[in-house]
Amino acid sequence: MKNFFQNRKMLAAFGTVAVLAALLGSTVRLRNNLSAPLLIQRLGNDIVSVGSRIVSVPVSWFTDGIDSVKDLQNAADENSHLKKKVAELAQVEARNAALEKENKQLKAAAGIKKTLTGYTTTTASVISRSSDSWSEVLTIDKGKSSGLKKDMAVMSGGGVIGRILEVDAATSKVELITTTDSSANRFAVQATTDTGKVLHGIITVQSNGTLTFTQASSSSKLKKGTKVYTSGLGGTSPKGLLIGTVAETTKDSFGLSDLIKIKPAGNLSDASVVTVVKRSVAG
Repeated sequence: MKNFFQNRKMLAAFGTVAVLAALLGSTVRLRNNLSAPLLIQRLGNDIVSVGSRIVSVPVSWFTDGIDSVKDLQNAADENSHLKKKVAELAQVEARNAALEKENKQLKAAAGIKKTLTGYTTTTASVISRSSDSWSEVLTIDKGKSSGLKKDMAVMSGGGVIGRILEVDAATSKVELITTTDSSANRFAVQATTDTGKVLHGIITVQSNGTLTFTQASSSSKLKKGTKVYTSGLGGTSPKGLLIGTVAETTKDSFGLSDLIKIKPAGNLSDASVVTVVKRSVAG
């Protein structure tokens, strides 16, 4: 029934248009008939004028509607194009930021290499990082084929960040110095007091990840800012690699001995390029 009424409306509309067209055609012929009375010609002119306006209004609406649709489509296309350009720009900026960071770390690695004139080194890129509550491990893109071995010291950003934990043919795993794993192989270190006395100890890690200088062989004090280096004792790492600086000295939880907190010199948070210290030139 609904379709029936819709068809009737369409037929009525077509019929109306047909009648108007026929009426306009007749009126135009009547207006152009010069032999017709003047009053009839004027009436024909008026009817043609009114009819033209009646027909031109919906045509104008239809034309304007088409133009509006085209404008909307053009605006949508332009908006989509701009969104694509913004996304591309964001990707370029992110890539540039990553490249800039990597470039800085490569320069830092080159600087480390210049200072380690007594050692042979290898520069590697970090390809992954795994982190959990007890262990922090980086994977680098150098391994046995590059001469890397377990327990070699690894530096980034100017200081030691860890040591080689596992070595495969083309990759290696690096255990960070901040790991809280109790089985980790700790660095033997040393620091010099204002009086020139050398204190020896090892680097340990508190539960919150803070580095500490423990088992010092003397009760002598280390001032804030004192540099702490690897001592070379134990034979697992060379002597003279910077670990960090003394941040503060407090008492341990029992109040019996000094707790010397160390601020790491290396880039532990987002290292992308590292330097592996393979061995001393003399050794």
